[in-house]
Amino acid sequence: MNDDILKRLDRLESRNAIMEIIAKYCKACDDRDMPLLSSIFAEDAEVRSLDGMMVGKGRDEIMQMYRVRFAVLDISVHWTHDTIITFDESDPDRATGEVFCHAETHRNGETLVGSLRYDDEYRRVDGVWQFSSRVLKFLYYVPVEEYSEALGSKLRMRAYGDHRPSDYPESFDSYNNWEQHFTG
Repeated sequence: MNDDILKRLDRLESRNAIMEIIAKYCKACDDRDMPLLSSIFAEDAEVRSLDGMMVGKGRDEIMQMYRVRFAVLDISVHWTHDTIITFDESDPDRATGEVFCHAETHRNGETLVGSLRYDDEYRRVDGVWQFSSRVLKFLYYVPVEEYSEALGSKLRMRAYGDHRPSDYPESFDSYNNWEQHFTG
C-alpha cells in the first residue's frame, strides 16, 4: 500500500477511536464508572468549563473534580450528536474536535436540562487516543420548569441558583454578523 492509503486508513481508524472515547465519556459520567473515565484522559489532560465551575489539570485533579461533581448529581444522561474532528496535518497523533451534546441531570434535588458543546483536543499515546483537553461551553443549563422561557433569554445559565449569560452563540462573530454575508 502507498503512503496516502496508509494515512487515509489511519485517519479512519483514528476517527473511530476518537468517537469511541467521546461515547465512553458519556457512559463513564452517566454510570459513574471512574476507572473508565480515568482511562480516557491523558496523564496531563485538562478539563474546564467556560463558566469556571469545572477546572481540572492532570488526570488526578480531573478525577477529583468529577468526584466532587458526582457527589451532588443523583443521575445524569448525556447524548452526543454531531462531531467535527480535525486532524493535525503536522502530527498524526493529534486532533481537535467540536462535539454537540445534550444532557439531563438531577442535581441538588432539581431536574436540569442542558445543551452544550465540547471543544476537545485529542492525543494518541502509545497507540491509544485520549482527551488531552476538554472545554465545556453551554448554550443553556436550566431547571426543567424554566426551559420553555429560558431559550428566549440571553440568561440561559441557571444551574447555580442565579441567571447568567450563556457561553454561546452570542459570543460568536458569525452569530452576530450573519447578515453581512448577504449585504457584502
